[in-house]
Amino acid sequence: MTDAATMAGLDPATLNDLLRLAGSTGFDRLQEQIRRTGGCSDPIHLMGSTVTRDASTGQALHAYSTDGEPGARLRVACGNRRASRCPSCAWTYAGDTYHLIRAGLVGDPAKGTPETIRDHPRVFATLTAPSFGPVHNRPGNRPCRCGTRHSEDAPELGTPLDPESYDYTGAVLWNNHAPELWRYFTIYLRREIARRAGLTQKEAHAQSRVSFGKVAEYQKRGAVHFHAVIRFDGRKGPDSPPPAWATLDLLTDAIHAAATRVAVNIDPAGDQPARTLTWGTQLDVRPIQSFGEGSEITEQAVASYVAKYATKAAEISGAADAPVHCRTCRGTGRSTVYDRPGSALSQCTRCHGTGLGEDLARLEISEHARRLMTACIDLQPLYPERHLARWAHMLGFRGHFSTKSRQYSTTLGALRQVRADYRAAQQRAALGLPDPDEETEATTLTLAHWTYAGHGHAPGESWLAANIRRDIQHNRETAREELPALLDLEGAVA
Repeated sequence: MTDAATMAGLDPATLNDLLRLAGSTGFDRLQEQIRRTGGCSDPIHLMGSTVTRDASTGQALHAYSTDGEPGARLRVACGNRRASRCPSCAWTYAGDTYHLIRAGLVGDPAKGTPETIRDHPRVFATLTAPSFGPVHNRPGNRPCRCGTRHSEDAPELGTPLDPESYDYTGAVLWNNHAPELWRYFTIYLRREIARRAGLTQKEAHAQSRVSFGKVAEYQKRGAVHFHAVIRFDGRKGPDSPPPAWATLDLLTDAIHAAATRVAVNIDPAGDQPARTLTWGTQLDVRPIQSFGEGSEITEQAVASYVAKYATKAAEISGAADAPVHCRTCRGTGRSTVYDRPGSALSQCTRCHGTGLGEDLARLEISEHARRLMTACIDLQPLYPERHLARWAHMLGFRGHFSTKSRQYSTTLGALRQVRADYRAAQQRAALGLPDPDEETEATTLTLAHWTYAGHGHAPGESWLAANIRRDIQHNRETAREELPALLDLEGAVA
């Protein structure tokens, strides 16, 4: 069996489990379930049943129970946005983010934005963190400060030239307060716009709106920076044109001024001095052009770029991709039952006061990331309200990776609902149930009872899911490559 497993590229345990699955009576249904999740790497297992009845007569139109499923369980996609945890669900999340950002750039009436929005001034802005010490990099055609010309995939990129003098404390505190920096930036941006327009903030608000969609990205050095699409709208939002004074130059100038004004003060704590956190000096603001206008910063490019980083997290900086704090005390290191300062009994009995649920020394992470995560743990007692230990795996960052203003475009929830409605319509058609959109008098009532029954795959199931995911990805890529030729052919026939 070991030789056969080696030839198949599988370990013996996986091959044994795969053979067991292939010989089971529910193998075909198991494959169907996995395919319906898109090859999800960590599906949620549910147990339960549903009954659909005619609301007027009480007649049972359809009944379903997981009793007849493989393992008496129904598998549904986990929905994790991180590509490192589930490539399949991350692909879906990236696609939703792409359409959300694109709808706010080119317009899509189905997603709440008119096509005239392309005429609104809009920019692609990047706000970065300040320097916490020199790091290995690739400065154009010049060598790094260390004298080496690093390759693109060099492991030392982003790591400090001198780890002992690098400001790890400042780095994690900056990451932790990055959401506040962004919030103050949006406040100051509206003030700077009003100032440059010669209006009060109330007058400027009565004439225009500023909409944005942003995503957070980690640099190699482990610092967060934000990419944002910022757009001028009229007083009614995207449905109205911006006033004549709301120009691209005014917006660009206001962004630079607002970023310079932002400052978040941190009070001294323990041996840590007071700090003032600001944006870095590398602020990039570029106008977004329509497709075909000869610029690299096009609507499609921006939407694709934002979607790409919506599925990334701190793991691209060499950090862990899962929480490392103690789940019992939630990283505080203190007992949830007995809390008396100075008493040994006040320590968490599970982590013994460390706040850790994992041994950082044993994690397969970079040394630079390990130091950043250790700084989060060490700072937890000094800044308990910042929950640094809970977010150590994110190098201190605790904000949402993808956010937008209310009127930028549609929402991720709305996009998911469209997909759910489409699948529900498919299911109704397959079962012969009435369509409420076509038969307005037909009313059905669905009674459901579900319980959580676990998550994940057995070794053989995991191998199946990975292969199904690759097949789906290959089919998508092939369809994308062939689509232009198909459209050209249809145009020629027409």
